[in-house]
Amino acid sequence: MKRILIADDEPSVRFVLREVLEGAGYSVEEAEDGAAARAKLEAGDYELAFFDILMPKASGLELLEELNQRGEDAPIVVIMTAQNSFDNAIEAMKRGAFDYLTKPFDLRQIEAVVEKALRLRELRGQLQSLRKRLDDPGVAHGVMLGSSPGTVETFKAIGRVSNSDVDVLLRGESGTGKELVARTIHHHSRRNEGPFVAVNMSAIPSELIEAELFGHERGAFTGAVEAQPGRFRDAAGGTLLLDEIGDLPLALQAKLLRVLQEREVTPVGGRHAIPIDVRILAATHRDLERRVQEGSFRQDLYFRLNVVPIRIAPLRERREDIPELVEHFVERFGRELGVRTRWPTPAAIEYLCTQPWPGNVRELQNVIKRALVLASGDVIDTDEVRAALDPAAVSGPSPWTEAMRREAAGMLESPDRAPEQGIYWSFVARVEQEVIREALKQSGGNQIQAAQRLGINRNTLRKKIELLGLKDATLRDPSP
Repeated sequence: MKRILIADDEPSVRFVLREVLEGAGYSVEEAEDGAAARAKLEAGDYELAFFDILMPKASGLELLEELNQRGEDAPIVVIMTAQNSFDNAIEAMKRGAFDYLTKPFDLRQIEAVVEKALRLRELRGQLQSLRKRLDDPGVAHGVMLGSSPGTVETFKAIGRVSNSDVDVLLRGESGTGKELVARTIHHHSRRNEGPFVAVNMSAIPSELIEAELFGHERGAFTGAVEAQPGRFRDAAGGTLLLDEIGDLPLALQAKLLRVLQEREVTPVGGRHAIPIDVRILAATHRDLERRVQEGSFRQDLYFRLNVVPIRIAPLRERREDIPELVEHFVERFGRELGVRTRWPTPAAIEYLCTQPWPGNVRELQNVIKRALVLASGDVIDTDEVRAALDPAAVSGPSPWTEAMRREAAGMLESPDRAPEQGIYWSFVARVEQEVIREALKQSGGNQIQAAQRLGINRNTLRKKIELLGLKDATLRDPSP
C-alpha cells in the first residue's frame, strides 16, 4: 500500500486530506509541525508527502530542501499554502516540488495530483532499475561469452580480483574486449554501486590529458572558463579504467605514478592536493616491456600497474567461442536494428570459425551486424558472410580501377615517368573524365541533365568538358 505523509499545523487540513486519501486506498500518516514531519521522514519511507509552506519548527520549503539531498529515493513533494502568491509558487517549484496547491482544496484536484505524483514515483523507480541494468556489462556492453580454455581462464581471473581493490593491467589485442572485462570486474566488485569511468589515453590530445585526468581550476589555461573535477574525481567511490595506458606521454607518467601512490590529485592551476577513493584498472594492446626497454614507458609505473596482469586471448585462439558469440550478436542486433532475425547456416558458421579475425570480437560483431542488414533470404549463407567480411573481395575491383592502380604504382616507383602536371592531378583529371563521360552518356548528351546528375551547374560542366577534351562526348546541347 502506498504511504503518504501530511504535514500541516492545521488539524482540519490534515483531516480533510486523510479522508480523501484513505478513501482512495492509501496509507496516511500525519505530522503537526516541521520537526514531527522530519522525524517521520527519517523513520520510514513514503511515496508522497504534502507539506504546508509555513509550519512551526521547520517550513515545507526547508523539508523539501532536505529531501533533495536523498536523490531519487526521496518521496514526491506537494507544497500547500493559504497564501496564493507568485513568489511562493515560483520558490516551491524552483526547489523541486512536484506541485503547488492553494487552500481551500478542490478534492478532485487532490486525487488527480496524487495519481500523477505516484505515477512519477513509479516511473522514477523504473528508470533507476533501468540504469542499474544498463550498468550491467551483460546489457550495456555485450556479455562475456564462451567456454574455451582461454575464456575460462579470464573468468577465473575476474573472480580472483573482483573483491579487492588491487590494481589490474588488462593485456590484449585491439578488439578483444578489454573494456568489457574491466566493466565485468567493476560489476562484481564491492564498488559496483559507484560509477565506472573509462578514459582512452590515445583519444585525448597530449596537451589536455593532465587536465582531463586530474581536473583544472577556472582560468588555469585558455578556454578553462569553469573548474572541472577530472576523471579521477568523476570515478570517486567506483572504478577508473585507464585505457590504452601505453600511449600516455612520457612527461605525464611521473605525475600519474605519484597519483597512484599517494591517492590524491592536484588539479591544473590548483594549489592543494585532493584525496581520491577510486579503484584503478589499466588496459593496453602495446608491448609495455618493449616500451620500457626503449625508454618510452617508465619502469616504475609499469611495475605499479602490473600488480595483477590479465591477458585476454585473441579470437583466433578461442575459435570454439565463435558459434556462441554469433548467436548472441544475431539476437542482439536483430532487436537493435529492427531487422528480421536471420541465422547463419552451419556452413556459414564453419566458415566464420576458419577466419583469422585480426580485429577480434569487435570485427566479428561488425560482420554479423552487416550480414543481418545485407542478407536477402531467411538465413545467412556463406556467400553473404563472405560479402560481410570484405565486400570488395567478393565483387573484386573493376578492370579500369585495377589498371589505374597498376599504373599509379609504376609512376610512384619511378617518378621520372610521372606526367608534367604531377601524378595526383593527372589521376584526378582522368577520374573526372570518366565520371563526366558517363553522365553525358546516360543523359544522351544533354548537358543540363548531366550537370544535374553530377550536382554541378552547366557552366562548370562546360568548362570541364573543354578543359578535359571531352567535346566529342557532348552528343546534344539544347542551349541556344
